[in-house]
Order: sequence, then structure tokens, then C-alpha cells
Amino acid sequence: MRRQATSNYIVTLSPMKSKITILVTLFVVATFIFTSAYISTRQKPPIATNHAATKRYLYVAVPGIRDYLVYGGHGILVFDIDNNHRFVKRIATKGLHPDGIPSNVKGVVVSVALNSIYISTIESLQRIDLATDKLVWEKTFEGGCDRMSISPDGKTMYLPSFENSFWNVVDCATGAIIKKIDVYKRAHNTIYARSGNYVYLDDIASPWLYVADAKKHELVNKVGPFANFVRPFTINGRETRVYVTVDSLLGFEVGDLATGKKLAHVEVEGWNPGPVRRHGNPSHGIALTPNEKEIWLADGHNMRLHVFSAAAPYRQLTTIPLQDMPGWITMSIDGKYVYPSSGEVLETKTRKIITTLQDEFHNNVASEKMVEIDIAGNRVVKAGDQFGIGGIR
Repeated sequence: MRRQATSNYIVTLSPMKSKITILVTLFVVATFIFTSAYISTRQKPPIATNHAATKRYLYVAVPGIRDYLVYGGHGILVFDIDNNHRFVKRIATKGLHPDGIPSNVKGVVVSVALNSIYISTIESLQRIDLATDKLVWEKTFEGGCDRMSISPDGKTMYLPSFENSFWNVVDCATGAIIKKIDVYKRAHNTIYARSGNYVYLDDIASPWLYVADAKKHELVNKVGPFANFVRPFTINGRETRVYVTVDSLLGFEVGDLATGKKLAHVEVEGWNPGPVRRHGNPSHGIALTPNEKEIWLADGHNMRLHVFSAAAPYRQLTTIPLQDMPGWITMSIDGKYVYPSSGEVLETKTRKIITTLQDEFHNNVASEKMVEIDIAGNRVVKAGDQFGIGGIR
């Protein structure tokens, strides 16, 4: 009877024991899974995203005033715009004269699509990867190189010969020549419009500004004639106006890009032109603020910037003294800062000099070839231009 009772006891309790065992096992497993998930969430790094903070930098190519190394040496100097334009790094570049001495930098442009910056010197064109700061290629061109401009999609470049009679249309990825465009005599400055439809070509032996069709890569129009040979110029965002400096004029002229006619002749008041150390003309440098409310003009002899209203009759607003002769003017993308080639950083709104660019050795830096580049992680998200082009479309 005891054995049977024991047997019956065992038989009777076994199902209950199995249920308890199963419940305990499920509780332990659930607890383990929850705990593991919690620990995993706490310990594993977050999944990488593409939302890296965007940093704004000023890239300054040197020697950017002739081949003078005293204004910053050789390479690309990078400055942190949002940290009082403090020096960040120097990127090594090529671009040498045949004797091995660094050559004059003639232009600087950026391809956002190719994540690359391009430096032209008298003899060659360099492509540098902005993720690695390494040279991708360097190519020499028959007739040399001058101040180029790049298409909005970052694929095509109009590269002038070095004051020869033609422009090369260049593939930005490879450096291969797509087409050659003959103009007149001395190819020099170039603006590829933000619309991507036209390219504006400045031959400094001509009083005309030439216009090329960016799809056909051929000349389709010209604007002028202006009072003398065309020097640095800029355009508004809608491509209805061009503002040009010309030889012998302390001031600027205005042209209609639709009709091809000259509209206005504006002279600086209160200051006399005089001899300049470089470029030969009094006002070598002009820029529109991105909001297109003001025109900033260089005065080489008096070492000043003159500020004008950008609406007719182009009223002269003020004048600002600089530490050296300005030969170019660049704007930040947002229009907050003005960068004359003499090395100062000016706040546009207050007209005040807020700092002076200095390299890693605390030497003053000056260059006519600089551009803002906005970077997130190691990718370019936006790039400015070297010409002070208007920003209203």
C-alpha cells in the first residue's frame, strides 16, 4: 500500500511539478532576454548616422600674391570660421616652377560632388581630395593656367590659359580637356553662373566681357564695350547685371547681361587714383554681398575698401583702411564676413576688422585665392566662390 501510495503520489504530483518547472524556466529565459537587451542597449555604441555637425572653414591657397612666400608660404591654409578664424592646418600642395620654387597660385575652386578642391598655378592644375588632403592628380596644360571656375554640378571646369588666347573646358574628375574655346588675346578671370547655363569670360586685352553657352561650350554673346580692358568682375544671382572693374578706373562699371549694353560708370569720390604695386589698375577687386545690397571695391593705391549701394545710382557709403594693398575681395557664404586679399577679416554689418589671418607660425597671411568650404565629417556639403557672386536667384 505504501509503495502504491508512493506511486500514486508521484504520478499525481508529476504534472504539477512539470508545470512549475516550465514556468520557472520561462521566467528565467524572459529575465535573461530582457536583461541582455538592456545591457546591449546600454553598452553598444549608437548606430553611426550621417548627421555630423557641419563646420565652416576658409581655405586659403598660397602663394596667392604672385609667388611671394612671405604671405603664408606654400600650400593650403585652413581657418576655422566659427572659431574667430583660427588656424587649423596646412595642406601640402604641388604646383612648382621648373626650378622647383612654388609657383603663383592663380585660382581656387571646389567640386562638392567630387569632394575635391582645385588649385591652378601658372603651369598646372591640381586636384586634392578633401577627405584625405591628398593630391589626386596634377596636370600641366599647354599655354598654362589662370583663374578658373566650376559648374554647379561640380563636373566641368572652364580653365583659362595663362593670359593666352583661349579657355580649356576640362573634365573635373580626370583633368581631360573636353574642348578649347578661342576668345581674343589674354584669357584671365572666369565665372561659371549658378544657373549652369552660361560662363562669363574676361579677356584682359579686351573692353568686352564674353559669354559662353555652357552646354555647347561656344561663345554666344558679349557685353560692353566698357571704358577700358575688363579686369575683375562679378555678377548678380539672376544673371541680369555684371559689375566690372577696368584698367585706369578707380571705380566700376555696370553692364546688362540680357541686352549686352553698358549701363553705368561709377567713380570713387574723395580719393585719387595713383600707382599700385601689382596688377596695374586702381580697383583690382570687386564683390557683391550675397544679399546683393552692397558692392565692395578694392583701392590698391590708397590701400582701402570702398563700399557702395548695389542699386542705382550706386551711392558711395563708406571707406575702410587696410594694412596692405587689396588685390581681390571674397565673401563668406552667409555674407557675414568680407575677406580682402590683404589678410584682414571684416564683419560686413559693422565694417569692423575683427581679426587678421595668421599661420601656424603667427605670421600674417595674405592671398587673392581663398574660398569657404562647409564640411560635415569628411564630406563637403557646401562651397562658396572666389568672386563675390550675388546670392539672389
